[in-house]
Amino acid sequence: MTSQTNPTDNLFVANLRSVSLEKLVKRKLEVLFQQQKESQVELTDLYSLILEQVEKPLIELALRTKNGNQVRTAQMLGINRNTLKKKIDTYKINPRVEGTL
Repeated sequence: MTSQTNPTDNLFVANLRSVSLEKLVKRKLEVLFQQQKESQVELTDLYSLILEQVEKPLIELALRTKNGNQVRTAQMLGINRNTLKKKIDTYKINPRVEGTL
């Protein structure tokens, strides 16, 4: 999918306090849908793709915050430990993440 976009569409937002994650995601999705419309390409399986792109880094960073402890990570995320394990396997995440946040 190739189309011209406004250079400000991909600006790095340094202050996340003034711009919510929801607004950042919405803006990126607006760009995606505009590009799709301009290129006349049909998008498929978008829901799964978007969830993966948010969920995977969330789990990776949460694991790092909890030093790889899956029970504490699951508690932090508000999900069952077995659900976390399934997502770790699905996304091929190394639960023993180096470093801490």
